Amino acid sequence: MASRLLNRRDVEFMLYDWLDAERLAGRPRFADHSRETFTAALDTAEQIASELFAPHNKLSDQQEPHFDGARVSVIPEVKRALDAFSAAGLMAAGHDYALGGMQLPLTVEKAVTAYFTAANMATSSYAFLTIGNANTLLKCASTAQVEHFVRPMLEGRWFGTMCLSEPQAGSSLSDISTRAAPDPDVPGQYRVCGNKMWISGGEHELAENIVHLVLAKIPGADGKLVAGVKGISLFIVPKFLDNGERNDIALAGLNHKMGNRGTTNCLLNFGEGRHLPGGRSGAVGYLVGRAGQGLLNMFHMMNEARIGVGLAAAVLGYTGYLHALEYARERPQGRHPAAKDPSSPQLPIIAHTDVRRMLLAQKAYVEGALGLCLYSARLVDDEHTGETPEVRQRAGRLLEFLTPITKSWPSQWGLEANNLAIQVHGGYGYTREYNVEQFYRDNRLNQIHEGTHGIHGLDLLGRKASIHDGALLKTMAEEIRATVQAARNTGRGADARQLDAHASALDAAWCRVEQVTQALYAASDLNQTLANATVYLEAVGHVVVAWIWLQQAMAAVAKLPEEDSFRRGKLQACRYFYQWELPKVQPQLDLLAALDTTTLDMQDAWF
Repeated sequence: MASRLLNRRDVEFMLYDWLDAERLAGRPRFADHSRETFTAALDTAEQIASELFAPHNKLSDQQEPHFDGARVSVIPEVKRALDAFSAAGLMAAGHDYALGGMQLPLTVEKAVTAYFTAANMATSSYAFLTIGNANTLLKCASTAQVEHFVRPMLEGRWFGTMCLSEPQAGSSLSDISTRAAPDPDVPGQYRVCGNKMWISGGEHELAENIVHLVLAKIPGADGKLVAGVKGISLFIVPKFLDNGERNDIALAGLNHKMGNRGTTNCLLNFGEGRHLPGGRSGAVGYLVGRAGQGLLNMFHMMNEARIGVGLAAAVLGYTGYLHALEYARERPQGRHPAAKDPSSPQLPIIAHTDVRRMLLAQKAYVEGALGLCLYSARLVDDEHTGETPEVRQRAGRLLEFLTPITKSWPSQWGLEANNLAIQVHGGYGYTREYNVEQFYRDNRLNQIHEGTHGIHGLDLLGRKASIHDGALLKTMAEEIRATVQAARNTGRGADARQLDAHASALDAAWCRVEQVTQALYAASDLNQTLANATVYLEAVGHVVVAWIWLQQAMAAVAKLPEEDSFRRGKLQACRYFYQWELPKVQPQLDLLAALDTTTLDMQDAWF
């Protein structure tokens, strides 16, 4: 039976036929690798994900972690799965050999990651939060801190978290009030006091220790906290200290979300005085990097973290699509409209046009979203290991422009794929006996993970489209036009004519994006420019995914035989996107060009 996690042939098509991941093995960092080692990593991931992660996905959703006032209990299957993940070396898959890693390219590592998220988003979250924590410390921590805290995490013995948000601040990190004062008794130590909210993986007994990365402000000489982001610093605050003593971190309670219910999500209190003896106040913490550079240090991992969220959204949509496809092929119901004989056999519902419409939409969304995420991961590899400074700089610019889209587009349209998967199942799709309703609930969280659409819309329009005198936007334009030109030179035949038509549509859509961007920046009022930034994010995102689809279609035409069903499916999904999805962009761009102020002018009292 074919896997319902991901389509392995599609994953390999994207890696090898389109993104040419094999060529990465020609770079010094990846010289020990080849297609064979990449495929072996995918084999391992698919096996562990299928055998140990997927089977308890529904169970961990139904029997979510609970806190009895003393300890948090998690079903035992979670630890068994994570232990197997760590034993296979996957916690350190992308890291240096010196740290016990495999030095896999991020392009391949994200493809490996995709299997675990598709199988069980809740359980895999513990691992991927730990990897994100370790990546952050590797960028900005001292050598001693890396040795002491990172190595146990990459071995899977310790887990990690990110403690950013607070109950009163949410996404407005400049308003955090957690403070970190130098410890008068121990040079180099700080005492951290405050509350952190929405901390995934913040308390459990799945690992020997939990390494919290905490944003906090160091008080000034007058004892007051500096307003804004300048006073924010980053601290390592472990659950257990080196002497085995419990640090002064208390679980105030578990949050119960609509999805991802198998991951503990916590309100943590730092510095209650509950655990450390002697009247000492505050949890012991260690400054990472320089004081006042906390947000900068956290931003080191933001690109990869946002690619990770987009990837999670893409593959949850993907596995939902595969579940819906299997159901549609097996479920008999109804007859063709022209069939009059009620005694004739019923048809599988995939024979009905509207069901095929919903399945084709899902295919276009999830394969486009997965392609966007893997393309972005390839840019990370090029930025870090590209052959020339020019290649590295260009990849960095493209990545910076695409990151808000890579996070947000899959979060919106992967969820829509889940919505359609439920509809394909009919009434059964709304019941807990089938998996698709859980996929929808789990995926809904990705629209807020690592920033809302509104935040990323402001980032894309308010910053990425204009910084460096528009260099990011210009680089993106050059890449799109290069693809357009290549698509127009694919040869002869029906497929080539179709690609040429797509290329013309893409070219026109991008020209319109450039015109509208200029019009928005010509406005004298910045509030007016940014009033509809979310619409800008959605419109540009659709154009970008149309570009991703054209690249996939070109690879299918170039690399696959004409009679191949996989090839025909790729080209038909691309056709769907250009016929049904790309036209949605035009009215959005018209609205933006008009500098509409309907939402900006709305007043509180009018609601």
